[in-house]
Amino acid sequence: MRVAVVGAGIAGLTAAWELGRRGHEVVVLDGADHIGGKLLSGHVGGVQLDLGAESVLARRPEAVGLIEAVGLADQLQHPVTTRAGVWTRGAIRPLPPTVLGVPSDLEALAASGIVDDVRAESVPVPDQDVSVGEFVTARAGREVLQRLVEPLLGGVYAGHADALSLRAAAPQLLALGDDPVTAAVAARAAASDAPVAPVFAGLVGGVGTLPQAVADRSGAEVRTGSTVRLVERSGDGWRLLTGPVGDVEEVRADAVVVATPAPATARLLAEVAPDAAFALAGLDYASVALVTIVLAEHFELAGSGFLVPPVDDRFVKAATFSSTKWAWVADSGRTVLRASVGRAGESRALQLGDGELVDRVLANLAEAVGRLPRPADTHVQRWGGALPQYEVGHLDRVATVRSSVASARGLEVCGAAYDGVGIAAVVAGAQAAVTRLLDELGD
Repeated sequence: MRVAVVGAGIAGLTAAWELGRRGHEVVVLDGADHIGGKLLSGHVGGVQLDLGAESVLARRPEAVGLIEAVGLADQLQHPVTTRAGVWTRGAIRPLPPTVLGVPSDLEALAASGIVDDVRAESVPVPDQDVSVGEFVTARAGREVLQRLVEPLLGGVYAGHADALSLRAAAPQLLALGDDPVTAAVAARAAASDAPVAPVFAGLVGGVGTLPQAVADRSGAEVRTGSTVRLVERSGDGWRLLTGPVGDVEEVRADAVVVATPAPATARLLAEVAPDAAFALAGLDYASVALVTIVLAEHFELAGSGFLVPPVDDRFVKAATFSSTKWAWVADSGRTVLRASVGRAGESRALQLGDGELVDRVLANLAEAVGRLPRPADTHVQRWGGALPQYEVGHLDRVATVRSSVASARGLEVCGAAYDGVGIAAVVAGAQAAVTRLLDELGD
């Protein structure tokens, strides 16, 4: 069977890998000039670094399993430290143990000085979906939401807790039940003697090296610079039109997997799955920028980085001390920091030029960690429409998409727009999409 995969991000490449290893012919089409989507590496200050996502969730098997399957097991590396802080109330304070911001160690929380007021109230979990903000505020207080949950959730979605869906964006909080603080404290106490497994993993040279390894091992034909303009049924199969307007090419396939962001997917599905297209057209995205700073000399930095609560109104939303966090970066002899800028609905900062972005980031870092030496090099990576916003009702939206797509035989969708934005979740979603597709086609 010949399958066309639209999109060469990690979702599309995983789908191609899964199809290829099961013996199918695959062509991957992407309008960009490179593969990998938001998994991208590049050289800054003579060091190859991630310019997008830098780690995978190691407690889930999917991403690590893919890394091992494509021959990169010897490049896996866990962080030297995951000891993060929260820059708030005039200092970088140690982030206490939490479940996505809900405190699980009240003594550590008190010692951190991050929160003055924490409650532990039991309020029945509603049957319908609500925002993370509504759920946490009623049971742990607004300060816990603003200074702990909000920055942690923002690090994942670059969104706002008062808009994000509890059931889609924070199911681990939902699982804590009516009294999440008491449940989180009890769970930590019960697990105190259990061995601690690494939470995250990265790759020497950066997670941005993974897409090429997947593409190479998939056996798929991968075409970049091939924007897909039309997906339509043709007899028992599918017809796609791709390429520049003046040189459109027809691609025929027995099945199609669309692994593009929601706006592009909505356009492509408008005729073949209109209900899915309508649902996806309403999915908002947050745009962000990552500013990488490389110092020629050593500069002492404690911990893996820090988060910033939006209530503190800083320009920088979070920072990672890459040369402290990753041994392979430290081995370069350079000091490397990454700072993120931008949240959902906050585009003004991203309209600044690269130079001003860097200057403002450096000014914030000087306040947080002290004045840095003059950088040897800097890099600004803008990710427009980077992170889908799983707002209240997101699971209903996904159900509508899946139902509509299922009505078109030989069609599947996958990507960060559906079941999770992390690499492991996206890989799992692509694997599930391929399974559904092959089960439907009896292959």
